[in-house]
Amino acid sequence: MKTIFYGSLFMLISLVACNDDDRQSNSTSSDNAIDAARNFIQAALVGDFDKAKIFMVNDSLNHEDLNAIQRLNERLSPEEKTKYQEASIRIHQDRKLNESTRIIYYSNSFRNKKDSLKVIQLQGQWLVDFKYMFHKTDSLP
Repeated sequence: MKTIFYGSLFMLISLVACNDDDRQSNSTSSDNAIDAARNFIQAALVGDFDKAKIFMVNDSLNHEDLNAIQRLNERLSPEEKTKYQEASIRIHQDRKLNESTRIIYYSNSFRNKKDSLKVIQLQGQWLVDFKYMFHKTDSLP
């Protein structure tokens, strides 16, 4: 059961990747919810999990889930890693729940599966609430 959970978890993260140079910058903040989601996912996909943590809500559940993704990432073939890194992000919807909470619906050109991330604003900073994907899943029809 845990294998299925962590496999699904990794696939959700793997659904988005982009090769844009502007996201390869060393920025440690995000101007909006979409930037936060993109920065978080891009860092995780290139294997920079320390950087991914910067764009994530700092709590033990989020860190535990990200650590699981890191372990799964180590098992990918080099070809698969490259395909994730070269895929382009497709943002389908930015749903505003309130002034400080958004759900970002996305997919990528490699896996082409729609999914979502919850992004919240805490103390003026937009951060991914990574654990949202596993406790309450939204999907587009």
